[in-house]
Amino acid sequence: MKTLTITEARKHIYALIDRTSETHEPIQITGKRNNAVLVGEEDWRAIQETLFLVSIPGMRESIIDGLNTPLDETSKSLKW
Repeated sequence: MKTLTITEARKHIYALIDRTSETHEPIQITGKRNNAVLVGEEDWRAIQETLFLVSIPGMRESIIDGLNTPLDETSKSLKW
């Protein structure tokens, strides 16, 4: 992860936003009082969705089971 000071980030904020959105690589911004990480909106939404899904009891195990199930062993129709 690339690290910039807040002064450097301020000078190039528009380019940094474009870069994080295009490359999906976060940028750490360091300051005298605090630090932050700049991520693209698409990546932030994906992080939030992942956190929500793994917060559902049993969802993580269900996803792992699904990933380990061969495609030819899956149902052709959805069951609700």
